[in-house]
Amino acid sequence: MTEENAGKTEKVDYIPGKSMDLIDETLDTFLKTANVSAVFGMPVEHGDTLIIPTAEVVVGLGFGAGEGGGSGPEGTGNGSGSGGGGGGRTFSRPVSVIVAGPDGVEVKHVLDVTKIALAALTAWGFMATMGMRMMRRKRA
Repeated sequence: MTEENAGKTEKVDYIPGKSMDLIDETLDTFLKTANVSAVFGMPVEHGDTLIIPTAEVVVGLGFGAGEGGGSGPEGTGNGSGSGGGGGGRTFSRPVSVIVAGPDGVEVKHVLDVTKIALAALTAWGFMATMGMRMMRRKRA
């Protein structure tokens, strides 16, 4: 900083349109993951049978923005600032297969072993914790 610039502050104007454009672009990118081609896979023909894989797609987003200003002690300077941030995640997993053949249409669900294992571990952990708490109370 030179002596000429000492004590001078530069105010950066908040431009709402610019932030909204960024949010719109990010939102569009995330929503593209939830289109029909992400949910329904390419159909596969096997003889007289048509097989269509399906998936569950989950999109989570969060955004935040803020702006502030103030002055230093005893009028030594002014300050202002603005900022923002955001994040998100997309997740997809197979859930079923649609089978269309000469005998009709059938939906066959995909068994998610990982989800079942996590649910079992969570239930076991809860039961073990509650059992230990009950044992402690009996001793007291």
